[in-house]
Amino acid sequence: MNKFDIIDEYGYKDYKILDKVLKRTLKLEKVHNALFSVVLVDEQTIQELNRDYRKIDRVTDVISFAFEDNDKKEYNKMRILGDIYICIPRMKQQAIEYGHSETRELAFLGVHGLLHLLGYDHMEKEDEEVMFGKQELILNGFNQTKRRKSRTN
Repeated sequence: MNKFDIIDEYGYKDYKILDKVLKRTLKLEKVHNALFSVVLVDEQTIQELNRDYRKIDRVTDVISFAFEDNDKKEYNKMRILGDIYICIPRMKQQAIEYGHSETRELAFLGVHGLLHLLGYDHMEKEDEEVMFGKQELILNGFNQTKRRKSRTN
């Protein structure tokens, strides 16, 4: 059984898509007995986290703090994955910039953050292709991303 909490420090209230996409991500990744949190925050909070923990003094959209950096750790038969912080004002701004709904952007940031907790990264080109491919697969399952047109030969 997986358990996660969504903590709405921002007061956004329209985050029900997170429950669906996070459960789908866990299912597709075959993750069982995991615990993590998603915290919805303002720009000041995420900038402070980014500055204090990543030494980057600017607002960002999502930060993940993985507790399993090197090993899968279990406590009482539960994996403690970590925390995901999503900046709601940045999410809203990006939804406008990318020309899609806030629901789609929030879903993307939740999946992106959870994949980081599960050990995925996008620092190298090959890793980025794997991680972004998984994101697209998960989001397509909810019609939360634009589908690419297939080429005809």
